[in-house]
Amino acid sequence: MILQTIIARLGDGLALAASVQDDEQVLRNTAATYQNQAKRLCRTLNASSEQMGSILSEPYFFHYLIDRGVIYLALCEKQFNKSSAFAYLQDLAQEFANQNGHKVETVRRPYAFVEFDNYIVKARRIHCDSRLRSNLTGVNRELQDVQRIMVKNINDVLERGDHLSKIDQKAQQLSDLAKGFKKDAHMLNLRSGFAKVVALILIVVFLLLAIRFWWF
Repeated sequence: MILQTIIARLGDGLALAASVQDDEQVLRNTAATYQNQAKRLCRTLNASSEQMGSILSEPYFFHYLIDRGVIYLALCEKQFNKSSAFAYLQDLAQEFANQNGHKVETVRRPYAFVEFDNYIVKARRIHCDSRLRSNLTGVNRELQDVQRIMVKNINDVLERGDHLSKIDQKAQQLSDLAKGFKKDAHMLNLRSGFAKVVALILIVVFLLLAIRFWWF
């Protein structure tokens, strides 16, 4: 079963659309912890990440697909067929790109495409029903190799993301310090130049006064 789905922008992890299984027991089991993990994963994944991946967060799997600058992430039961999970994500990617692909970079508020939830619900029902799934056509042949996708642990992925985030923060701090030093050096140069000009003016005034006193 597909329990949660989130669509987010690659780069900043801004949530664009989301949907959860409308089952009270499922909601209770996959509440805040996995929702927070999903959001952190969307902020951690970047342009250097593998296009498709599976991340273990016991007792579930996060499966994700990155396509045209958008992350498609699904939380699935461990026994849910991996090929079906990625077929579902690819289905979402194709439809989302058709409907909203040209607007992704322009949105600033989260869940700007909340209306896409209707399609997510429809696609989830199809891909979770083996009878309906058997009638699907045009599934990308690349999905035949999804069993080869390396499985990673959620803690390893998030810790690595936190580590990279800290490195980025330190790099930004160093960049800010360098800008500050450059600005201070510029101000010192201006002050030094101003002091030299004042000193030159004083020397000229002194010479003029000396000449005047000497000759007159």
